[in-house]
Formats: sequence, structure tokens, C-alpha cells
Amino acid sequence: MTLATDPLANQLLAALDAANWQRWKPHLEPVYLKRGEVLYAAGQPQFHAYFPTSAIVSLLQVTEAGGSTGFAIAGHEGVVGISLLLGSDITTSGGSVLIAGQGYRMPALALQEEFNRFESVRQLLLRYIQALITQVAQTAVCSRHHTAEQQVCAWLLHCLDRLASHEVLLTHDVLANLLGVRRESVTLIVGHLRAAGLIRCSRGSMEVLDRAGLEHRACECHALVSKEYARLLSRPSLSVPGCLHDVTYVTDRGTEADRGS
Repeated sequence: MTLATDPLANQLLAALDAANWQRWKPHLEPVYLKRGEVLYAAGQPQFHAYFPTSAIVSLLQVTEAGGSTGFAIAGHEGVVGISLLLGSDITTSGGSVLIAGQGYRMPALALQEEFNRFESVRQLLLRYIQALITQVAQTAVCSRHHTAEQQVCAWLLHCLDRLASHEVLLTHDVLANLLGVRRESVTLIVGHLRAAGLIRCSRGSMEVLDRAGLEHRACECHALVSKEYARLLSRPSLSVPGCLHDVTYVTDRGTEADRGS
């Protein structure tokens, strides 16, 4: 399995200044994150934080009966394991890989030391936490006030923002589990989107053919969350489009486009 070669594909890592980056590099281990892999489980200690570069991780709340619902996702814009920054290595939620890909992991103790000792690191990670809280809050609002079709569209758009292609490798079962709805409901919605020419489906994947059309069918939640991530994780002087994948992150080492690994 080929592992990630450029940790700076993760936008939090890319936003570190030169001095911080030199301290972090020895602690970062490349990993391949397999679909369905559990990165942390409810009630269990976390030993690493994960910085995806091409993978997407679903953050889930699990019931005693074994049911689960997704309340946020994390990809190349962020880190998985924020409870480590909030004074605990145990949480009531879980995190599992939604879409397989590459990333880096960092020992929990190393990340906590960086967070506690260095103000610039702490401010960067706190901004990310604020953006993630916005996503969690908007997911709660969306599930209460918006239709299942709007929610499906929003989740597909959230995934697209974190992928390099237009293909989202999600099954109907996984999408239904994320939304906390019946699989049959998702299948019906996906059929409507396909009939409208917005997506093309094959086994285990959905290719988005018309992003603008998908955005039109979605509620306001996706755009609001995307703009908040862009506002908090990019410099104020940058123009801020509506989507994460359009944001250029500038650091003291130059733009992502003009620097090497």
C-alpha cells in the first residue's frame, strides 16, 4: 500500500509556521486509513490524533443498542481527535473512516504538549474546533428542520469539498446510517437525483455530474458550514469562496501550490 508522501496536503499541518512545523515533522507517521476502520471508540482512550490528507472520517454518536448517527466529518481540512485538546482522551462519540485514503497520525501526548505550550498552535487548533462545532450544530438543525433529500445533498457536498474527484464512494447503507434514516429512503432520494441528471451511480459510489444543481437542491447548511471553515482557517485577506476545496491556504512557507514537501 502506497502511503501519503506530503503531510502538507492537510490544511492544518500546512498552516503551521516554519518553527512549529520543524517540531511537528518527527512526530507525524504516514498511515493508510481503510474504509470502516475505527480510529477511536466511545469510552476508549485515544492514543493518536489523525490528520487526513485524502481520507474522510465520520464522527458518530452511538446508542446503547448499537445504532449510530453521523454528526460531522473530517478530511484534509482538519484533525480527528479534538477531545485530546479539550482535556480528555476519552469521549462518548466514535470516529470511523468513511472514505478510504491517506493521512498522518501523531501521538496524543505530543499533540497535547504542542497545544499546551505554544500559543500559535493553540490558536490554530481552537479555530478548527470552532469550525467543527459549527458543523455539529448545523447538522443538528438540518436533521430537525430540513428534508431527507436536502440532507443527502448536503452530505454529498460536504464529502466533495474534501475529495480530489467528483466520485463519492458511499453506499446507500452508509449514507442512511449517517443520516439516521432507513436505507429505502436514501435509495429513493438517490433515484430522484439520478433521474434529474445530478449524479451517476455505480455499485458503492456516486459521481456528481452537476454540482450546481446539487447545491440548488440542498439546504443552506452546507454553504454556511463551508464558509465558516474558510473564514476560520484562511487568512482574512483572502477571498473566501463557498467551498473548502476552493480555498487557498497561505503559510509562512508559501502557498500549497508553490512549495514542495
